[in-house]
Amino acid sequence: MPAPKKRQNSYAWRIWAVVGVIGLGGIIVTLRLIQLQIIDHGQYAEQARQNHVSQVAVSDRRGAILDRNGYPLAASEDSFNVMVERGAWENPAEALGAANKLSGITGVPAAEMVSIVDSVDVFEVPVAKSLNLEQANAVRELDLAGVRLLEGSSRVYPEGNLAAHLLGFVGQDGGGLTGLEADMNSELGGAAGTLTFERDGLGRELAIGDRSETPALPGSDVVLTIDRYIQRLAEQEIDKIIKERSAAGGTIIVVQPKTGEVLAMASRPNFNLSRPDASDESKQALFRNRAITDTYEPGSVFKLFTTAAALDLGLVTPDTTWYDSGVVKVDGWSIRNWNFSANGSQTVQQFLSKSLNTGAAWLAGLCGPDRFYDYVHRFGFGSLTNSGLSGEAEGKVRTPENDPEWRSVDAATNSFGQGISVTPLQIAMGLAAIANGGTLMEPQFVRQVIGPFGTQTVEPQPVRQAISPEAARTLLDMMGVVVDGMSNYLDVSGYRVGGKSGTANITSENGGYKPSAYISSFAGIAPLDDPQLAILVKVDEPKDVPWGTVVAAPSFGRIVEKALAYMKVPPTEPVLVRGVQ
Repeated sequence: MPAPKKRQNSYAWRIWAVVGVIGLGGIIVTLRLIQLQIIDHGQYAEQARQNHVSQVAVSDRRGAILDRNGYPLAASEDSFNVMVERGAWENPAEALGAANKLSGITGVPAAEMVSIVDSVDVFEVPVAKSLNLEQANAVRELDLAGVRLLEGSSRVYPEGNLAAHLLGFVGQDGGGLTGLEADMNSELGGAAGTLTFERDGLGRELAIGDRSETPALPGSDVVLTIDRYIQRLAEQEIDKIIKERSAAGGTIIVVQPKTGEVLAMASRPNFNLSRPDASDESKQALFRNRAITDTYEPGSVFKLFTTAAALDLGLVTPDTTWYDSGVVKVDGWSIRNWNFSANGSQTVQQFLSKSLNTGAAWLAGLCGPDRFYDYVHRFGFGSLTNSGLSGEAEGKVRTPENDPEWRSVDAATNSFGQGISVTPLQIAMGLAAIANGGTLMEPQFVRQVIGPFGTQTVEPQPVRQAISPEAARTLLDMMGVVVDGMSNYLDVSGYRVGGKSGTANITSENGGYKPSAYISSFAGIAPLDDPQLAILVKVDEPKDVPWGTVVAAPSFGRIVEKALAYMKVPPTEPVLVRGVQ
């Protein structure tokens, strides 16, 4: 009877197979449960938490930017964003009706608001931003379903576009994009906090859910060295020149020589600080601070620094003479005076007053290339000024050490400001060094940072002694004689001032110089007895008359007269008062 036994074995095999499958499945399920509940517990718990818990960044008020006297140049004020729940505007007719009511208050087209809500796949979206308190109250009175106000802040500029390039602007997220708003974003922006809360399936905060908040820290206030009155003087003058001379642009910088503090920095073309259009690439060039980013050949203004080198080396005095034949030949090139004159026997003072190119080349030859370029670098040319402003250019100084194609004629042309590139700020700080007894200072734009944990004061920073105090004093007196011969264009009542004009060619992108295009400038110091101001006036491509004496010097005089009176600097010379008949 073998058949029944085989049948029993077959049943037993099937039973054990089932038991094995069940057992294996149990083991797999158990291992999976161990993985989910023990090994990967933290990961899935976090995912579950994220499904019903939201965490958002919160920020406090952005710090203000103040002028040296505490007047706000940029500040934050309370504002409101209009938030709309996507689900509340699912019905097109109801959405358009609500949007029309909001449009009358916010100024945002109704169709645009509806489109914003339809284009996103989130619970809530802003349809109008930066409303003031009056507008916000009007939105509240509408009491529209799915519409709420989110409190925040927006950037305002109480002085309009004053110092726009220096201040810069912020983006939609409140972070700095250009200028000091970007360079000091960490100080101005403070520290972000977090808000954590439980939400329902629609993403709304649960009224009885857990809620925790890490508070944000407010931004620090930044006090600048800029004086809003002197800044406005500078901007009014550069606008006046551009209008009168049909110029392409320009820059005016005012520096306090003893500290290196920049009292004013104005550049044109300008832009609307409150409504900058960063999306338009054609307008982005307007945002750059040309006083630090744009380089140019300074022209005859640079003769001040060539003279400074020769005086400091003891090679010449103001009365030292040389013979001006009207031409200097170097490396086969003929260097002539700007007016093609030949003046015969001349003193160093006459060279500076008449702005003779041949005299500058002669002085550079006396110094020799090594010493000449040593002084060029001492005054800060060819290197960054450590202004702390982003985008600053270092200019270009070709020397025997850094350029194998350098020739002696390069030093000769560099001596009167050709073949060398500088920024307006470099010229202003080099000028301030002459006014400061020969000590070059770092340019200073920030005086204090006032934060939640105290006040940090920025101290003036000397860089180096460019020339001796004696050489600086001699050069100041020489600059005074230069201005004495410019009385038709520059006559500052009550103060003795000094300076030097410049008229420079503009380099072309394709090499050489642009035809009939010039940069007119004047670099001046006032008063000479106790210098309080070092001022550079630079005008780009004035029409008709290119001479710095005619174009730029009068603006220097007007700024000096008003600024010194404002600063309560007493006159150093008798002031003639004419009676009114």
